[in-house]
Amino acid sequence: MAARRAVSSLLSRCLYASPKTLSPSLLPKERAHGSAAGILQRFSTAAVIEDPIAPSVTVNHTELLINGQFVDAASGKTFPTLDPRTGEVIAHVAEGDAEDINRAVNAARKAFDEGPWPRMTAYERSRILLRFADLIDKHNDELAALETWDNGKPYEQAAGIEVPMVSRIMRYYAGWTDKIHGLIVPADGPHHVQVLHEPIGVAGQIIPWNFPLLMFAWKVGPALACGNTIVLKSAEQTPLTALYAAKLLHEAGLPDGVLNVVSGFGPTAGAALASHMDVDKIAFTGSTVTGKIIQELAARSNLKSVTLELGGKSPFIIMDDANVDHAVELAHFALFFNQGQCCCAGSRTFVHESVYDEFVEKSKARALKRVVGDPFKKGVEQGPQIDGEQFNKILRYIRSGIDSGATLVTGGERAGSKGFYIQPTIFSDVKDNMTIAQEEIFGPVQSILKFKDLNEVIQRANNTQFGLAAGVFTNNINTANTLMRALRVGTVWINCYDVFDAAIPFGGYKMSGVGREKGIDSLKNYLQVKAVVSPLRSPAWL
Repeated sequence: MAARRAVSSLLSRCLYASPKTLSPSLLPKERAHGSAAGILQRFSTAAVIEDPIAPSVTVNHTELLINGQFVDAASGKTFPTLDPRTGEVIAHVAEGDAEDINRAVNAARKAFDEGPWPRMTAYERSRILLRFADLIDKHNDELAALETWDNGKPYEQAAGIEVPMVSRIMRYYAGWTDKIHGLIVPADGPHHVQVLHEPIGVAGQIIPWNFPLLMFAWKVGPALACGNTIVLKSAEQTPLTALYAAKLLHEAGLPDGVLNVVSGFGPTAGAALASHMDVDKIAFTGSTVTGKIIQELAARSNLKSVTLELGGKSPFIIMDDANVDHAVELAHFALFFNQGQCCCAGSRTFVHESVYDEFVEKSKARALKRVVGDPFKKGVEQGPQIDGEQFNKILRYIRSGIDSGATLVTGGERAGSKGFYIQPTIFSDVKDNMTIAQEEIFGPVQSILKFKDLNEVIQRANNTQFGLAAGVFTNNINTANTLMRALRVGTVWINCYDVFDAAIPFGGYKMSGVGREKGIDSLKNYLQVKAVVSPLRSPAWL
């Protein structure tokens, strides 16, 4: 378990680590022990999943979690959550709507106004969060199996990196609980001035489907550390792990009503949460289009504060002094990680003209080696896309790239005949005005663009509505320093990519969002600032 915790701070470590370094105990037992040929193949010959591996976990929680109890939706409705490997139903989950959101908000409000959570000592809250982290470690394999089954991401990624990172994040915020404090401010006169930082109240949180458990931790951790109560809506595509994790949090000693989890759809449950008059704050991770709706609903209701972590079209800039082999591997990771379903994916690969042709050919060779198949199979790098809607959307973007005149270097089609698998796809000769260079594809499609000089690539990299992240690959410290200051994005990775740590803030410029998650800055999202002024009579000092 300690070994798994050690890898939790950096997602990028999976770029360098061999799958063989993972303990065999992390891998589920296969349904059959025959040749891997029918289960796992390079994408160029199609990843045919004839007999999907049976996950070594059962689904035990499919109801809503309200006021510490698992309950049916008020309407009695359910909806299916699907296995993206096959499109088949995993389980039917309670479909919450406005009435259920109202029940959950009432429970959270009572827990905040009358319950023990905000009145506990910070040390007591810390101990509960630490016990929760211990339980995450204990149930690592079950959580990872549920995540892979519901989402399609490689099990090795979930078990070896993401679930341990959830534990690390919760420990990080447990450490913050007793370090949130105010100030004594000197005034121009005989007054005692205190600045207090208070919990904001009931926080509404809406998490996405691409990293369900990690986003659960990013949202829940700081909100609880600050003493708030929560109503969390999970993504309708991936509702299972939020319910499992919330159950473990209650097992760790969280009082009833402090965390409520409602599964359901955006236009019903999500909209009801964003517009609820008794929710004090809303935090959302997802598309920019939906983020605008969330912000509008928040403004039209009670002007609740809003944190948004939205889309991106992040540039990955490879300079002429680059080690091309290393740059190819890093750019491949920056784009194809998590099936390309990553808001900060390096989806615009800018390559200096002097190394462009070599880079394209080597990128093609790397993509052809990418292992696409059943995400429960050891050694698989890429599983299926999340669902049919996303699958078809990506294929439409690929067709757009072809129609607009970009060169299809490799890929471009579905992989296999079952499930939502897509071949790793690369386009070269991509122009800035092409749709594939402007819009967020959220899939395994790499667009490679050519540039001549530093000033040109700065202008082109910034010429986008987004500003979430960027990557820079160079051996020149002056070039790196110029780019890190010139790029209008929330995160710049230099000679690395997707390095995530609990203490590193994450968020975007422009239409990539509002506010920051993780690190000390995330605490500000869940605190109110209050000034308290009282007169001093004959003070000994001011």
